[in-house]
Amino acid sequence: MTGPLDHLKIIELGHVIAGPLSAALLSDFGADVIKIEAPNRTDMMRDLGPKAEDGVGVWWKTLGRNKKTLGLDWKSDEGRDILRKLVEGADVLVENFRPGVLERAGIGPDILHGWNQELIILRVSGYGQDGPMRDVPAFGRAAEAMSGLAHLTGFPDGPPMHPGFPAADSTTGLMGALGIMIALLAREKGTARGQVVDLAVFEALLRLMDYPVPALTGANHSPRRNGLRQPMDFAPGGMFRTSDGVWLTVSAGSAETAQRLLRAVGGDTLADDPRFATLAEMSQHMSMVFDAINDFVTQHTLVEVEAEFARHDAVASKVLSVEEIATNEQIRHRGDIVSVEGEPTQVVGPIPHLSATPGALRWLGRPPGADTRAILRDIGLDDDQIAALSVAGLVGLDKREDTS
Repeated sequence: MTGPLDHLKIIELGHVIAGPLSAALLSDFGADVIKIEAPNRTDMMRDLGPKAEDGVGVWWKTLGRNKKTLGLDWKSDEGRDILRKLVEGADVLVENFRPGVLERAGIGPDILHGWNQELIILRVSGYGQDGPMRDVPAFGRAAEAMSGLAHLTGFPDGPPMHPGFPAADSTTGLMGALGIMIALLAREKGTARGQVVDLAVFEALLRLMDYPVPALTGANHSPRRNGLRQPMDFAPGGMFRTSDGVWLTVSAGSAETAQRLLRAVGGDTLADDPRFATLAEMSQHMSMVFDAINDFVTQHTLVEVEAEFARHDAVASKVLSVEEIATNEQIRHRGDIVSVEGEPTQVVGPIPHLSATPGALRWLGRPPGADTRAILRDIGLDDDQIAALSVAGLVGLDKREDTS
């Protein structure tokens, strides 16, 4: 089955996570992605972090999934000519260098759009392509700090904290993929031709967190980190540990579900207390609610808590370890952890699930230059020309090839 995006051709000049994840998300649904790496300097994700049994970094295996790899010095005159041929036949170009890198190499948006007026260009950078912080270097953690995420994570009397995954880079990848699809739709409808999607790494988190800004500007309320509870404490919930040592997260998002939660942990006396009649009133006494939940959970085993919560149709979810995620029946049933034939490393599969045109994992990250020869042949170069470029160090070939 072909993917819904199998007509989409993407050139990826990105590196690390933010830009490459945008392309990877679209590749899951059939997009033809050519990842370009310098012949003598491949993406650091190939080597960063733990390695699989074959010596390849597991992050690369998933970020490089479904992508063709081309070793090319695109800053050289010859490499620029090859890049131009690729861009002329592409729909999208993804890059996440510092602002100005493409311009200094002579391939800024004006040049790229001169080659292909229909091209969508995703430009991911720390703080955006303009503004007073344009040239300030940044990584994901800096973006987590600027977005307010770190400020709202942790205990009130403790330091701000980063989450347990690269939240800024990952959400940027997601938002970048969304930006590409919006720009493609605008092109298809004739609203715009090629355009630039300018995305700062901190902005994706800023948009997805959302509520602190209107809370401050509309209600003069400044959220603060609140440990095991929510920063704004507008509904019952938090993290609790059962008597047999299992961590649970408990939550309720409406007055009705909150009443069921209170009934589960404290019976009718607690649930019918007039101080907890509405979420607004409940928020004024959230310490009492938290303590009641904590008293109940800490005095009962996981099985007992789950049974009582189920009886009242209340929500308590066990906090899963990575090992538990990998074996969870629901996750397995949904097909959310997958791999390819002959590859023991498993990764998270294509999401979301589409009923008629589902995504697919075709292969995990390829070796450097694995597709260089095939890609260059496709744009008209013969084997002698490819060999000469390789000898000059302008293209990188798959080292597994027999070049004798």
